[in-house]
Amino acid sequence: MKLIIAIIQDKDSNRLSSALVKENYRATKLASTGGFLRAGNTTFMIGVDDNQVESVLNVIRSSCKVREQLVTPVTPMSGTTDSYLPLPVEVQVGGATVFVLPVDRFEHF
Repeated sequence: MKLIIAIIQDKDSNRLSSALVKENYRATKLASTGGFLRAGNTTFMIGVDDNQVESVLNVIRSSCKVREQLVTPVTPMSGTTDSYLPLPVEVQVGGATVFVLPVDRFEHF
């Protein structure tokens, strides 16, 4: 048995949740916050048998796409801000960060 932890952007959350339900996979959703953009993320925890891992990864892959977004960097914490002009920067957002972990024991009450 494996535990799949998928951290995705909030914009992809409903699409992934619907796709998992359609494929009969149960998942627990947790609200989380990303570090770089300080934007909302959703963390999915999905427990599956070993032979289902690739199928779940394909669902995640098809539901969570990388896209470009313009963001304005945060003001520097130290130093003078007189000459600091925050210009928008194009960054990649979306996609998924996925961890697949072995599960030694599973209990359902």
